[in-house]
Amino acid sequence: MKIISRNVNWIRSILNKWFIDFVNQNNPDFLCLQEVKAFEKQFIDGLWWLKWYKYLWHAGTKPWYAWTVIFYKKEIDIKEEKNFFWKFEKFHIDWRVTQIETDDFILLNAYFPNGWTRSDWKQMLDYKLDFFDDWIKYIKKLEKNKKHIILAWDFNVIHTENDIKNPKWKKNSICFLPVERDKFSHLLKHWYIDIFRHLNPDTNDIYSWWSYRIWYRERNIWWRVDYFLLNESIVENVLDIVYLKDVMWSDHCPVKLELK
Repeated sequence: MKIISRNVNWIRSILNKWFIDFVNQNNPDFLCLQEVKAFEKQFIDGLWWLKWYKYLWHAGTKPWYAWTVIFYKKEIDIKEEKNFFWKFEKFHIDWRVTQIETDDFILLNAYFPNGWTRSDWKQMLDYKLDFFDDWIKYIKKLEKNKKHIILAWDFNVIHTENDIKNPKWKKNSICFLPVERDKFSHLLKHWYIDIFRHLNPDTNDIYSWWSYRIWYRERNIWWRVDYFLLNESIVENVLDIVYLKDVMWSDHCPVKLELK
């Protein structure tokens, strides 16, 4: 089974031949996209080439914001789709989470708040920390299903100093604040495994997001903020995880997870 996750930073940026070729070559069973910034009716006609996939689009009504979508192959038997989360309103107020469930596992696709000041001047750090707390409550609830759980997300947190090029420069910056990193550590300590770091504990030059500033990507200067997190029951099924840093059309690269 192959899952690809990517923050596309506006879905129009991937409506091109290069992305079509990328999907055709990699042939994912699931394609999780974050920050699509579009309603289903705006762009689904432009995704006609994904005709062998079904999809779960976000339930949002506010234009131009976070938003997620999951594409999955038509032959996959999906037991439940969810894009509205009762008692966890933050997940769908900005349409940040989509979820599908099969007989064997639950897949969540999420775009976490970044913590910076929003365009409407709303301060987002407290909102982000509250979102973390709700997330932990929610996945504790999911664990009661006794299923494998796969989290594909732009987490907007740089967890360790190995996940950033110059940690001393950013020690007081949003996405690398101790309080954010502690939330992430709490999640890993009690429930989930960052599968890339689990398999590559000392690697320090793999990133997933680069500023558009000149030559940052070419010089590989920036952060790892995109992750696959798994509960322990499915870790033994992992074959590989790869950050496809040479795939363009967004400031984030795709992350590919393969499982047996």
